[in-house]
Amino acid sequence: MTDLGLLAIGAGLAFGLAALATGFAQAKIGAAAVGAILEKPESLGTVLILLVIPETLVIFGFTIAILILFTLK
Repeated sequence: MTDLGLLAIGAGLAFGLAALATGFAQAKIGAAAVGAILEKPESLGTVLILLVIPETLVIFGFTIAILILFTLK
């Protein structure tokens, strides 16, 4: 029973830390993006792409959490 609990903690850490890192990254990028858009409105497309890139960290964290929970039993 403790093995399943440790797997759950590992999966939670994998997803939670990835989400936390994404939040920090998007906060920094978002603050810079507002300034960039105010100076150059045509840079909106580039800024949106840069805001989406850190979201891949959450997808990777979710994938690792699923792998931990369903393949290491």
